[in-house]
Amino acid sequence: MSNKLNQEFEEAYTFACNTNIKLAPDIMLAFYGYYKQATKGNNYEQPSGNIQLRNSFKLNAWFQLNHLTEAEAKQEYINLVNKHLKNKN
Repeated sequence: MSNKLNQEFEEAYTFACNTNIKLAPDIMLAFYGYYKQATKGNNYEQPSGNIQLRNSFKLNAWFQLNHLTEAEAKQEYINLVNKHLKNKN
């Protein structure tokens, strides 16, 4: 995987973590799914937290991306940041 992609992904993740922009739940789930696929691949784990319904939605968002490689998921995560966060500031 290219160093450029990894660097862009880390920058996008940092940007997303430090934004005050409120996003719709479906967009937040997309961020979660792409991040998990980018960093864990298909090595699924139970989401943290004790709200079962929310955890089910999060895990489902990740499962839906199992066809993507980690590199593809990183690029899609970057695209989400650019579309929903960077263009809003």
